Amino acid sequence: MEQSLIDYPCEFPIKILGATQAGFAQAVLAIVQRHAPDFDGGTLSMKASKRGKYLSVTCVIRATSREQLDGLYRELCDHPMVVMVL
Repeated sequence: MEQSLIDYPCEFPIKILGATQAGFAQAVLAIVQRHAPDFDGGTLSMKASKRGKYLSVTCVIRATSREQLDGLYRELCDHPMVVMVL
């Protein structure tokens, strides 16, 4: 088993980038809360790109395991509205 570089549990920021469109932030929030049920949606932060074409949503979750993060990243990356997950 490989050694994790992250000590769980920990606060873990995730930035999700997508085209600016209705429902994007809500879709991201629903996915994040499925994988991190204790995530407080009120702490979600959003920032539009300079020309307003893209929106980045940042969520700081309480990460409890590598499996949790892998599942969250996989579902976010598979979502049609999401362009990139950092």
